[in-house]
Amino acid sequence: MRVLFANVEDVFREAAARFTLIAYFLLSSLFILIFALAVNLDVVDGALAGARIFGAAVQMGHQSVDIDRLVMGFESGFSGFLYLVATFLAVFATAHLVPRLQEKGTIDLYLARPVGRVSLLLSRYAGGLALAAANVFYLVVAIWLIVIWKTHVVHPRFLLGGVVILFAIATLLAFAFLVGVITASTGVSIMATYAVFFFAAILAMHERIAAALSSEWSAGLVHALYWIFPKTAEMGSAVVAAVSGDTTPARIAASLSFAPFASTAVFGIACLGLAAWIFSRKDY
Repeated sequence: MRVLFANVEDVFREAAARFTLIAYFLLSSLFILIFALAVNLDVVDGALAGARIFGAAVQMGHQSVDIDRLVMGFESGFSGFLYLVATFLAVFATAHLVPRLQEKGTIDLYLARPVGRVSLLLSRYAGGLALAAANVFYLVVAIWLIVIWKTHVVHPRFLLGGVVILFAIATLLAFAFLVGVITASTGVSIMATYAVFFFAAILAMHERIAAALSSEWSAGLVHALYWIFPKTAEMGSAVVAAVSGDTTPARIAASLSFAPFASTAVFGIACLGLAAWIFSRKDY
């Protein structure tokens, strides 16, 4: 167990040594700082009396806006954007873990330790996921505290969005590990993972795509691909739905159903399992 924890610790040491950790949190901090400076609200008796965004005054007319509804709407919409930011940063910061592990000299050092190959790969995965989780926690909690500071409104549901974001990251990280084991290339891992993210998002329109196709087999292929790949678009909607709660439109609330999460989890588990199987049989 100590060896496994040491492997997880190595992920953070490696990220710090390669300045990945510093860049990761500097970019997140820059994003948080821009958000903190961009939005200024004038709240009077629980209602929004005025607002300035990037220094420009927002015309409120003679009406005041209920601050609770405003914050809920803002956090719901912003959580979707946060999903994209956190996911892309996580992939960029962790895709090197397997290619770096397989470099000559590095792999020899790790294989000399009293730990199996599967355990070694899974510990690297756990370390990468812990690194991503730390950044998601930092982003979500910081934004949440800034909203509380500026509006004095507390919506704990905003934190639930971070859980869904981390679930999506865990799935994409598993795919990045699979590509990393096969290709031993950080660049290919990043590009392939981003490609899957966007391709899977397009497949969210599989009903419309299938209806436009002329043959049944091609329509069936589109439907099959939809259920094979992770539901990246649905996960984004699920983040919004988790934050919105009962105010979520029915179309978006459907993304919180069991099927999108189950099929996405199966994809991630299959990728990680296949990566471990290939890694355990590779000749180094």
